[in-house]
Amino acid sequence: MANWSDPRSSASPFGADSAARAGAFDAGLRRYMLSVYNYMMSAVLLSGIVALAFVASGMAAQVFLGGGILKWIISFAPLGFIFAMSFGGGRMTAGTMQLMFWGFAVAMGLSLSTIFLVYSPIAIAQSFFAAAAAFGGLSLYGYTTKRNLSAMGTFLMMGLVGLIVASLLNLFFHSGPLAMVISFVGVLIFAGLTAYDTQRTKSMYAQVAGTGAEQHMIIMSALNLYLDFINMFLFILRLFGNRN
Repeated sequence: MANWSDPRSSASPFGADSAARAGAFDAGLRRYMLSVYNYMMSAVLLSGIVALAFVASGMAAQVFLGGGILKWIISFAPLGFIFAMSFGGGRMTAGTMQLMFWGFAVAMGLSLSTIFLVYSPIAIAQSFFAAAAAFGGLSLYGYTTKRNLSAMGTFLMMGLVGLIVASLLNLFFHSGPLAMVISFVGVLIFAGLTAYDTQRTKSMYAQVAGTGAEQHMIIMSALNLYLDFINMFLFILRLFGNRN
């Protein structure tokens, strides 16, 4: 006969069910975040392979040093993929989103090949590993912190707009000191965005888990983290890299 005076006799079933749901949620969240990081890291690897192959073939030097419209098409192609995925992703199937994502990674690889024409391989490798270490630590912080980073995200997005404006202005002024300031601020902004985007990715899981939007969110989150990492890497390279 059940002991009705013992609270465990009535609480245990509910506690066990709650623990099971929490366990299932945590397992799903880990799978979700792992998928995001797998997409992101695979895209970085693909971009690197494409960039190296484009340089090794000699075509990068012909395109970017020889002039012509092709270099502008390659330079702005990644931006076209970003706009298409950001504003048209809701109407795309999961398969189309994947194709767009890998197409973006290839386009970025072609565009990033220019750094091999400007910087030494050692400088590129050092900057890459520095960015990778910083990204890992900041993303871990964003995943584990209990602090709400939403306010910081708003501030960082405003800073990003200012950074873009300053970068465009410096295309005309060609100021070395301003370029250094832009690179330093750029590292700080994308470092903050890494933590913010990681937390936002984690928080979105509860809204998309088990729905048709989950795969879309995985790809878009991977895109955001890819951009955070690549931009942080490029700004570090501009700050500390030795030019050829």
